[in-house]
Amino acid sequence: MSKIRVEGLKYRYPDMDRLVLDNLSFEVEKGAFIGIVGENTAGKSTLCYALTGLVPHFFKGAYGGTVLIDNLDVKQSEISDVTRKTGLVFDQPFSQMTGSKTTVYEEIAFGLENSGVEREEMRIRIDKSLRLMDIEHLQNKNPYDLSGGQMQRVAIASVLAMKPDVIVFDEPTSQLDPQGSDEVFQVIAKLAESGITIIMAEHKLEKLAEYASKILLLHKGKQIAYGSPEEVFSRDDILEYGIAPPVYARIAKALKLKNKAEFYPITLNDLKQLWNVGD
Repeated sequence: MSKIRVEGLKYRYPDMDRLVLDNLSFEVEKGAFIGIVGENTAGKSTLCYALTGLVPHFFKGAYGGTVLIDNLDVKQSEISDVTRKTGLVFDQPFSQMTGSKTTVYEEIAFGLENSGVEREEMRIRIDKSLRLMDIEHLQNKNPYDLSGGQMQRVAIASVLAMKPDVIVFDEPTSQLDPQGSDEVFQVIAKLAESGITIIMAEHKLEKLAEYASKILLLHKGKQIAYGSPEEVFSRDDILEYGIAPPVYARIAKALKLKNKAEFYPITLNDLKQLWNVGD
């Protein structure tokens, strides 16, 4: 059974004339890592909001279709019930900090306190989140004294402590340097391996090519493709949708190198293996 099922999803913000999401339909299996790609007007962030209940419960607007998380209908359910299933990590980690806590430990505890979680259970969840994010050594530091990559780890830990089945990331590395981006992707890949379902809107296609199990390509709110990274990034028309495929796919295309499935290699290792086969 699919973890997430989206059927005919349509959405328009109250102050807009056009659909921001136009008839999207796809399914996500438990533990999958799904990358969402597209231009800035593609609807990536809005889809993230729809998967976490902010659309339509907070943003309102015209809404059609269905989003199901474990058969829980996002539109028909209370937002509190939806947030028990899904967590959202924003693009700017400092905007996710409460601003009212002076240590990383207290910051992670904030959501648990508001949810009425018992103190002993809180401690267990916080300690586990600190370990998973590899930030135990930062627990007594002020969140605003951390680097961007470290702060994003704290933001993820705060969501993780709530024990969601699905975590949605809205361009979580957009404000980070290459090292910070590497750290965040490695952590997110570890979460997917643990069984948490990951949905990530992201512009860094080389990273998605390396880590994602599937890619959802959007363009002006429409669903253009949904398949493996190799399949989507090998499309001959991908540039028409404002997406430059990963650099290794571009190199392979210039060299006219394809694998047995007639897709271009999308990572360095894939390219090396295909090149050696060709030799």
